[in-house]
Amino acid sequence: MQNNISELQKERLKYVPKLPKTLEDISKLEIDEKEKTTSINDAKELEKIFSNTFGKSIVHFKQKSENKDSASLIVGVVFSGGQAPGGHNVISGLFDALKRLNPKSQLYGYLNGPSGVVDCKYIELTKERVDSYRNLGGFDLIGSGRTKIETDEQLEKSLICAKDLKLDGIVIIGGDDSNTNAAILAEYFKKKNISTSVVGVPKTIDGDLKSKEVEISFGFDTACKVYSELIGNIAKDAISAKKYYHFIRLMGRSASHIALECALKTHPNIVLIGEEILKKKKTLKVITNKIADVIEKRAKNNKNYGIVLVPEGLIEFIPEFKSLISELNKLLATGERAEKELANQKDKIEYIKTILSKESKLCFEMLPKQIQEQLLLDRDPHGNVKVSQIETEKLLIETIKKELKNRAFEGKFNALSHFFGYEGRSGMPTNFDANYCYSLGHVAALLINEKLSGYMSSLGNLDKDVSDWVAKGVPITSLMNLELRHGNQKPVIKKALVELDSKAFKYLVENREKWALNDFYTYPGSIQYFGNSKVTDATPITLSLK
Repeated sequence: MQNNISELQKERLKYVPKLPKTLEDISKLEIDEKEKTTSINDAKELEKIFSNTFGKSIVHFKQKSENKDSASLIVGVVFSGGQAPGGHNVISGLFDALKRLNPKSQLYGYLNGPSGVVDCKYIELTKERVDSYRNLGGFDLIGSGRTKIETDEQLEKSLICAKDLKLDGIVIIGGDDSNTNAAILAEYFKKKNISTSVVGVPKTIDGDLKSKEVEISFGFDTACKVYSELIGNIAKDAISAKKYYHFIRLMGRSASHIALECALKTHPNIVLIGEEILKKKKTLKVITNKIADVIEKRAKNNKNYGIVLVPEGLIEFIPEFKSLISELNKLLATGERAEKELANQKDKIEYIKTILSKESKLCFEMLPKQIQEQLLLDRDPHGNVKVSQIETEKLLIETIKKELKNRAFEGKFNALSHFFGYEGRSGMPTNFDANYCYSLGHVAALLINEKLSGYMSSLGNLDKDVSDWVAKGVPITSLMNLELRHGNQKPVIKKALVELDSKAFKYLVENREKWALNDFYTYPGSIQYFGNSKVTDATPITLSLK
């Protein structure tokens, strides 16, 4: 139970999320199968790995003329990975749907992430518990974690727990890696002839878990609105003080979805889109020169201030860094023991120089010591460089300072750096995310009721009114390919990057020149929950422009 809740939280607890028309009476729904699926790439290899769950059909739901009797269900639910606004509404939607299908149904919450699935640690989610978290942020109802369920021992222990609890289904609320785990668990259960269905729910603020059938991950809308409020506030400060350039790095891992969405909401002077930089093979020098050009032009109009948005994963898209990071990932995976035996960071840096190729060594040596050290931090769970911890915005500030000095720049360049990340992960969900997540919970319940496993809960037509959203189930394997992890090819959901032919990106291209040289900043302000629906229920701009 939560204590000391604010007046706004009390009001949000009262909010009743909207549902699509098709989900208003789930007792009359049945499966309507659509086309069979394959995978994004590597179909033959993936079919061997997922021999029991590969190639299933996308499913929609249609109304029957009569009510469909449903047996009581016992379901477990788990949060996996980082927080995203709306997670509690997935649980409340799942809970309500299960009770509507059959009042005797039960819902268990695995504690502290996938480790709870493996170790069989859980609580029963009663109406009283669930009601205390409706429409509120965070994952604190049951907690989260980043344990991966992939070893034979973990899979077997998960199976034993599911049997002991007599589970009809497990709902895994997570991002691309967590839903990959859901696919692996679903395949294992099928192989072992256990009837427990495993269903995934698309969660990540990064926006990189999406496809034609999965239009957006939940939490993205809320996070972008939180960041955009802050960017707008900084822009207002910049245009008031007229003396600082603000370089703002935005969370989002590899993809630039958050940077693009926030740019469309706030109209900064410059926004870097990693996917465009990769396609055009822009080097760090080219990027530096482009930003320096804008600074010089603005200075001629006495504008020695501005806003620059930098996506978290930018460095991965700059050609020389992309090669360096790829090489480091391979070398560090094979030379980990030798590296760990080194006494300090200085020795590590010197050791790395001896094993890099000539081109990568040159790139590594040109970096400030601070960035070199960040590249050698402990790797992420996949054995790769932690790109999110590289302060790219500070690197850009330093290269721009040098470039302006070389140009004998006579204006002023005072730069401040910011990183917006955790601020957006656990806020109270927007009405869009509250409605979306509540509906996703309903779809997850329906998939389990139909004994479907290895599916992701999904909704289509998200740019339309909620009443017109389309409920469906998407085979998780249809989103997958093989990627290099810890030096080996592993099945994973492919990250969706910004599409350069999308309407949203084209809109940016059409406007960025005037945004660069003038002050067209917009100020979204704080998230609104009450009032004009054009404000309270607004969809993400990148979604409305799809």
